[in-house]
Amino acid sequence: MPRARKGAARTKARNRILRAARGYQGTNRRHKQQAQVALLRAGQFAYRDRRNRKRDFRRLWITRISAACRMRGTRYSRFINGLGRAGISLNRKMLSEIAINDPATFDALVEQAEACTTAQAAG
Repeated sequence: MPRARKGAARTKARNRILRAARGYQGTNRRHKQQAQVALLRAGQFAYRDRRNRKRDFRRLWITRISAACRMRGTRYSRFINGLGRAGISLNRKMLSEIAINDPATFDALVEQAEACTTAQAAG
């Protein structure tokens, strides 16, 4: 019985790896072993950065809300606390969009938050 070799399967696996590594530079796209290592590293970075992107956007929204609050004479922490006490459940992404695109609504939200904060402090 003739010896079986992995000719077609090996070539297909190599081509699959090199196709995935297209756009990489130098050895990382030409040699199978280096391409495989580069793909593993790229996957690790992608996994990490999918989580970091959520963190970065939340920081951006908080910065925008904080700036809008300062323009209206209040602090971010008091604003968020007042919204919670008033029973207004808007996430930070929506608050950021409202602050940018609809200042009148944001003014009303700030007034409600301030009213709840001062009412709690007084009573």
